[in-house]
Amino acid sequence: MLKSLFSGVSGLQSHQVAMDVESNNIANVNTVGFKYSRANFSDLLAQTKAIATAPQGALGGKNPVQVGLGSTVSSMTRIFSQGSVQNSDKNTDVAIQGDGFYIVSPDGGNTYKYTRAGDFKFDAGGNFVDNNGFVTQGWLRDPVSGKVDSTAPITDINIPPGLTTPASATNEVVLKSNLNSGPLVESFSPAYEIKTGASNIQPAAIDANGNAISAGNIGVMFNEVGEAFSLQQDQGVWVSFLSSSLTAGTVVANVALDVTFNIDPEMGIAGNAVNITAAAGATVAETANNYVSAINAQSSITGVTAAVDAANQITLLNANGSSSASHNIDFVVTTGSGLATGSSTTAHRYQYNTSSAASLAGGDKTFTSMADLRKWMEDEANNQGGATNGITIAVNDAGKFVVKNPNNGVDDYDVNLKITAYTNKTSGAVVTENTRFTRNMEALNSVLPQASGGQAFSQSFNAATHSSSIDVFDSLGSKHTLRMEFRKTALDTSTGSTWDMKISVPAPATIDTTAPLDEKTGSIRFNNDGSLATYNPPNISFSGNNGSAPDQQVTLSFGTANAFNGMTSFDSVSSTSGISQDGFTGGDLVGIRIDQSGTLVGSFSNGRSFGLAQIAMAKFTNNEGLSVEGGNIFIQTANSGDPIIGTAATAGRGFIQAAALEASNVDLSRALTQLIIIQRGFQANGKTITTSDQLLQTLIGLKN
Repeated sequence: MLKSLFSGVSGLQSHQVAMDVESNNIANVNTVGFKYSRANFSDLLAQTKAIATAPQGALGGKNPVQVGLGSTVSSMTRIFSQGSVQNSDKNTDVAIQGDGFYIVSPDGGNTYKYTRAGDFKFDAGGNFVDNNGFVTQGWLRDPVSGKVDSTAPITDINIPPGLTTPASATNEVVLKSNLNSGPLVESFSPAYEIKTGASNIQPAAIDANGNAISAGNIGVMFNEVGEAFSLQQDQGVWVSFLSSSLTAGTVVANVALDVTFNIDPEMGIAGNAVNITAAAGATVAETANNYVSAINAQSSITGVTAAVDAANQITLLNANGSSSASHNIDFVVTTGSGLATGSSTTAHRYQYNTSSAASLAGGDKTFTSMADLRKWMEDEANNQGGATNGITIAVNDAGKFVVKNPNNGVDDYDVNLKITAYTNKTSGAVVTENTRFTRNMEALNSVLPQASGGQAFSQSFNAATHSSSIDVFDSLGSKHTLRMEFRKTALDTSTGSTWDMKISVPAPATIDTTAPLDEKTGSIRFNNDGSLATYNPPNISFSGNNGSAPDQQVTLSFGTANAFNGMTSFDSVSSTSGISQDGFTGGDLVGIRIDQSGTLVGSFSNGRSFGLAQIAMAKFTNNEGLSVEGGNIFIQTANSGDPIIGTAATAGRGFIQAAALEASNVDLSRALTQLIIIQRGFQANGKTITTSDQLLQTLIGLKN
């Protein structure tokens, strides 16, 4: 009978403990990061009245007869389920979504404690602390490398009040741009200026700053609306500065005309000739008029017109103004008409050559660059009319050819400038007209009398260009604008395109050891799929010459060879999609935020942001083995396992949400229901005691 009393007492005691546990859960329903506990009941040792027996023969076995002696609370289980994450207005609040604990220390890292409560703040000394004043542990930014090394030992997170960041010199400039490879561009600049009398040997031009620079390849240039000339091998124009004029001779009476005009014989086209005949007249004058009429009737083909004077002398003229007719005079007389076989050449072919340029005095020319074409035209203009004359041809700063006839010397002459398209469709090598190039050059067609001071201008020649600029910093934090300019200079159908590159900084800063010191030239080449092939220079040596450290090495990162992760050259608008550099001026700390990896990112008055520290997180094999110390603190025990320390969101550790707190995981509805269960259990155990008491009273009453 007494056993039932003690069983009831053990039940009361067990439920009292359960009540204490559940009361504690409810008390911490609003405690940040709290994890509720559960009391685990188990029965006590039972008294055995009879042991179990095995079956014997026909007699069956018997189960043991045991009487329990009550219950006890054998263990407490802490439930580490995720609490709800609630946003807050405090940027140093952090919540863990997933497994893991923050690490805090009360003694500078000698001992570690663990918490899920992320209500952190900075104290007066810049320590990142919890509500107990324990300093949060993590990793600090290395002032040398500028990185937070999460593989190093953890330490107190401390960010000194009034933190400033010193200036950092630029070490790298990263550029991602597309340079338009198409036949129509929106971004272009005039061809470089070339002075009169200049050689065609490169560098033959001057840039906007007056520095010598290579003249552009006309084959990759564009007209005034951004349309590519796309000159092919041997395409070009006829150019003449004087009409072809020839005195053919005095007409002989009563002789029929039989003459053959060869059409552009220098082109070597067999059968390209026109035969002209005319009957003799009754008089010399009539015969001469018959000659003139017959020759002029074919001038649309031969390009030659004839005129006769009072002495019956025939003069032939070719104004070189028709692209479909001959450009010079060349004829053979087969009769005794009084005319003599002769020729007069003033027009010459100027043909594009992709690799070389040559000039035959008084003959045809090949050109590649603007400098070649300008030089050959001026030489030919000066070869006309005598030994020397004052005719000049230059390229102005608008990219236009300019022809001038300013003098009135002995050898000066009236310029009759004629430019027509060159074609060759009947010989073995077919050459078609390049309409855009011809139109640009035909604008020069004009008459410039000697000493008139008149000028003739071509249309503008332009190069595809693109530029990008960014401010870089020296060791003092001073800004200098680094400008990168690109100009298309060459095209190879098998390999790709080449662009000149000019890098410049404002004086007195320097980036080169040869004049001009504030500029450095190079090139960038692309493959025929638009990917980057190579570029040079890969870096520059920058000196601010303002007291900052000299010879600052700045790497130019334009992408990976044969890849599309940097500079490209596609048929699309030239544009810069990304440009950056890693330098900055000094600045003061103006704010701190925390990202998902637990990194404390500082924002400075210079506009820069970088990680100042990173919160460490610990993970345990058995979270339930941790011991509670109060103040939302857990400590390691023998059954929790050692902490596995690392960064958030790695190796099973949860990620961190900033400006948020993890609420208690106590479910109030569950807890209140559990109170009812505990209460009923307690009442039932009390009933067993009162019932046993009544039985004892009855037993005692038997004595009376």
